[in-house]
Amino acid sequence: MSFITHTLSNGIRIVHKNSDSLLAHCGLTINTGSRDEQANEQGLAHFIEHIIFKGTNKRKTHHVLSRMENVGGDLNAYTTKEDTCIHASFMNKFYPRFFELLSDILFNSSFPEKEIEKEKDIVIDEINSYKDSPDEQIIDDFDEIIFSGNPLGRNILGTPGNIKSFDRRKIAAFIEDNYATDQMVICSVGNINFNRLIRLCEKFFGNVEYKVKKRQRESINGYIPASKLIKRKNHQVHCVIGNRAYSAVSEKKTAMVLLNNILAGPVLNSRLNMMLREKHGLCYSVESNYQPYSDTGVFTVYFGTDKNYLDKAIELTYKEMNKLRNITLGSLQLHRAKQQLTGQVAIALESNFNEMLSSGKSILLYNKIDTIEEINNKIDKVTSGEIIDVANTVLNIEELSMLVYKP
Repeated sequence: MSFITHTLSNGIRIVHKNSDSLLAHCGLTINTGSRDEQANEQGLAHFIEHIIFKGTNKRKTHHVLSRMENVGGDLNAYTTKEDTCIHASFMNKFYPRFFELLSDILFNSSFPEKEIEKEKDIVIDEINSYKDSPDEQIIDDFDEIIFSGNPLGRNILGTPGNIKSFDRRKIAAFIEDNYATDQMVICSVGNINFNRLIRLCEKFFGNVEYKVKKRQRESINGYIPASKLIKRKNHQVHCVIGNRAYSAVSEKKTAMVLLNNILAGPVLNSRLNMMLREKHGLCYSVESNYQPYSDTGVFTVYFGTDKNYLDKAIELTYKEMNKLRNITLGSLQLHRAKQQLTGQVAIALESNFNEMLSSGKSILLYNKIDTIEEINNKIDKVTSGEIIDVANTVLNIEELSMLVYKP
């Protein structure tokens, strides 16, 4: 069963895939995230994700939070650098209940001052908790190097100073400027007739006024490689090495995903895992990540190790990168890499929840959703030459930046 789509007269798009499961997964994704903030608004997109649940014109916080939980549902939300999503999982018969609630919190939130002040303390506590996780914080600090001077480089959670400055006026102004109906997607995977789904969306969202996004995102700026050492009271050394990479709409995206998988992706037999952990025993955790955005991307390698092993770990990392730049993958190596990735895609798409979330993002980026056959076809078409070309661009040692947290 493939996804089907529909667009309401106000520009809100609907994407749905039917499922025989007892559970439905549904959400609304908005093409607004932390990169849409002004400098003095840093953390506001994420703060709104919190405060939107804290009361509407007809519900208090308790009633918002209990509406889905009372019927065994799970209501949640998240914010990234480019989008915000409110979502829930529930028994299929509760679609009307969720849509009514979703419409209420999205378009009728009252943002009580008392709740705003309370939530400031909660978010600041979240920021402080986050600082206790150096393996997470170092990735955001590295983004500040890679995207220096651009909103993409700023931390999603914001700063305590900014959080304290938020009020109803700032919240309302940000929503007015950024929450556009033509940049919203209702995404659904569940056992419901599509025509009924459309009628429900018309009932709860159809009367919302058509609105376009008032703000334009700041275009990506130039990149200058840099290295930085930060002294921290950690037991381990934490290190990130990386570069800018390809956007979500780049023709080289699939080759970049393959390259990332080969070097230090989530598989146990990745080159860096085998070299740094299995062969030399230098670290417990080593991984690479490729994060594409709408107009750019970032590639990182992260590892944590003993301070005495840092230089050796960096040397081995560069060595494996250079192999990928200079030695063409053989046909068997390429076949195995592709087979590994197609298996990972199949596992990811086995989850109805994951499919629901990714469908909303796909509609925002491409206005379509690739089938698993189309995804596999793209993977199959990648050549060894494309892999080495991408490697020479993204893994060029002279273009890499580095951030180290050292005890």
